[in-house]
Amino acid sequence: MMEHYYSKQPQTESNRHQFDTQIRNIPFKFTTDRGVFSKGDIDFGSRCLIESFTLPEVPGNLLDMGCGYGPIGITLARCYSDRHVTMVDINERAVQLAKENTQQNGVQATVFQSDRFEKVEGMFAAILTNPPIRAGKQVVHSIFREAHGHLVKGGDLWVVIQKKQGAPSALKYLEEIYDDVTTVKRNKGYYIFQAKKL
Repeated sequence: MMEHYYSKQPQTESNRHQFDTQIRNIPFKFTTDRGVFSKGDIDFGSRCLIESFTLPEVPGNLLDMGCGYGPIGITLARCYSDRHVTMVDINERAVQLAKENTQQNGVQATVFQSDRFEKVEGMFAAILTNPPIRAGKQVVHSIFREAHGHLVKGGDLWVVIQKKQGAPSALKYLEEIYDDVTTVKRNKGYYIFQAKKL
């Protein structure tokens, strides 16, 4: 069976490396590895999501669903230190990297392994996800659906997805679940959706 970045236990031989980058004009250093999503650099979609995100007016914590090695959640923790950030991923190697990267970048966050919302407890003001498209529409839609139950009233789900990977159908599905869905940005085929729970 072919291994993917959403495998629970990647068998690919480890080959770690580090890179320096800037997000929102803030310098970060990330350690990555084989067997995790976008190991060479922060992917364009995640960058668009981070740059587009605005904090909801309602109080509450933040969740990075499918955090990979941590760029989204770590940026949130740096920019919004008054909000607690939780980061989860199914991939145990990604989770370990995310834990190391939170320390490496001097931020506080809760990081743990979870298959989607399986082990996630509590409610959040905002949930951000660059969903695992290659895992299939059923998995992606389950993330959208389950996120609704973990959002406070007035909270937002933020999603990045490419047009060629199903953005139009994702938008339609989000509109079935959420009270207000906005296309915040389109850039090079990537769509950023903000889905609000009123």
